[in-house]
Amino acid sequence: MHRVHRAIITPWRIRLGRVHPRTIDAGLAIVVAVAITIAISVASFPGTQTPDALAYALGLAIAALVPVRRRWPVGVLLASFFVLQVYSRANYPGIWASIPLAVPLYTTAATGRLRWSVGITVWYLVGRVIFVVSGSFPGPLNSGLNDIVQDGSLMISVLLFGEAVRGHRTLMAEAAERLRRVEEEREREARELTAARVIQQQLLPKELPSIPGWRVAAYYQPARAVGGDFYDFLDLPNGHIALIAGDVTDKGIPAALVMATTHSILRGDAPRLVTPDAVLKRANDRLFPDIPPHMFVTCLYAVLDPASGRLHYANAGHNLPYLTTTDGVRELRATGMPLGAMPDMTYDERETCLAHGDSMLLHSDGLVEAHNAAGEMFGFPRLQHVVETSSGGEHLIDECLAALRTFVGPDWEQEDDITLVTLQRDRVIVSASDQRGGSGVWRTLAELAVPSEPGNERRAMEGVAASVAGIGLSRRDLERLKTAVAEATMNAMEHGNQYRKDVPVLIRVSVSEEALSVRITDEGSGSLNPDPETPDLEAKLASQQTPRGWGLFLIKSMVDEMRITRDDDHHTVELILHLDGKPDGGK
Repeated sequence: MHRVHRAIITPWRIRLGRVHPRTIDAGLAIVVAVAITIAISVASFPGTQTPDALAYALGLAIAALVPVRRRWPVGVLLASFFVLQVYSRANYPGIWASIPLAVPLYTTAATGRLRWSVGITVWYLVGRVIFVVSGSFPGPLNSGLNDIVQDGSLMISVLLFGEAVRGHRTLMAEAAERLRRVEEEREREARELTAARVIQQQLLPKELPSIPGWRVAAYYQPARAVGGDFYDFLDLPNGHIALIAGDVTDKGIPAALVMATTHSILRGDAPRLVTPDAVLKRANDRLFPDIPPHMFVTCLYAVLDPASGRLHYANAGHNLPYLTTTDGVRELRATGMPLGAMPDMTYDERETCLAHGDSMLLHSDGLVEAHNAAGEMFGFPRLQHVVETSSGGEHLIDECLAALRTFVGPDWEQEDDITLVTLQRDRVIVSASDQRGGSGVWRTLAELAVPSEPGNERRAMEGVAASVAGIGLSRRDLERLKTAVAEATMNAMEHGNQYRKDVPVLIRVSVSEEALSVRITDEGSGSLNPDPETPDLEAKLASQQTPRGWGLFLIKSMVDEMRITRDDDHHTVELILHLDGKPDGGK
């Protein structure tokens, strides 16, 4: 049926569609008039009246009804049948009713009034049968019945064709209605996606933060069907920076609205709550009551102290970031349920420290869940390999995208949003002018972040010892350095950071051709005496000296130089060992 429609009906519809319906009806009326006139002129039966002007006028009257068949199909059929009955009652030679009634029968059936067409057809045929069987037919019985069969067959064929056209029109109307609804739905979805994309684009950062000593790069590529990726950077108190990366399940307007809500919650609560675990807990508590069913938000929230490189982070089910250090690549793990999935959730907060040259990658699942033509997924192992072989920073983004293009091929259609954010701390080469009393170029051997807990001075001591293993210190100098580092770290943890384990002691180890420097920084306040007086046991017992001061005196006696500096937020003790001979005869 579809092939017939495509091969026959559609071409004729295209051709006739250019002709006005009234022109078609006028032409059809002429055809009917000619057909009826010919049928009357050739009809002859014994005992009937020779056709005269009235006979032809009745035939033309039937043809004249054709132009109004569209407006009154049943009326035209009844009128045509009535005129045909008048023609028969006038004893004119009989003609097949299928000729004058074909157009009215077809029109009535095609417009859904099949019962009228069938009724007229049955009425006519039954009347003809009675006429022939009763002996009123002037010819042989078989001839009369044969005429009825042929005439009836033509009339029934016209009815069936009209019904078929009606059914086809109904199917085409239903198909057109379905197509209209599909187009409306497609337009609605397109409008929603456009609106969602606008919402999403408006919420993304207009520019990247400028952080002295750090390089930040970001890449965002939305899929055709908008997902819920977002990222952001927030300024926090004390010069800290919040880094946010998230993804909302689902797509379109619902995902965009949930993303906007999450974004607003994080921006509103972050400056007040500060700590990542508290921010995510608050966001989850506010999202859960109103989030649509089967939707949730994955989110990584990290707080960076640019001065120290310390990074606190919590994760609500988002992809694990990759941290690249001199020791290799590792994932930053922290446990937590996605936002909005369950009520009353708590989030694990972790801490790390980015040394100079270290970099971090935040990413969404649009990259790792991309599929190639064979159905294989890009996956986390492939991404980690790219990170391990990368030079880091903004180059890492280009290398990830290059690896993705190679994997998926040229005909790949993006399935989900792709978001990549990199954070890299600049490599440091400190000149002699940056440190008092020394010359040459300094290079950083290690940067450590030691939690302020009793006993961790040993951890600091061992970390420093490991970092200077390759510079050729004598055993004596190494042991004295370890003692000074342990004592200075213990003082920093106890007096500077008040043994708050969430506030680490930061240690940077640098070396030049002439000296070794170990800088130990805490977050203490107050003042320190950079030149402690030599302890006198009898003076201390007599309360002539403060009972404190032994630690700084010990530290100073273990190294060639000790320098103490402070600012509004930090104390730094710098320990220096000369590598080109001991000044003043050594210690």
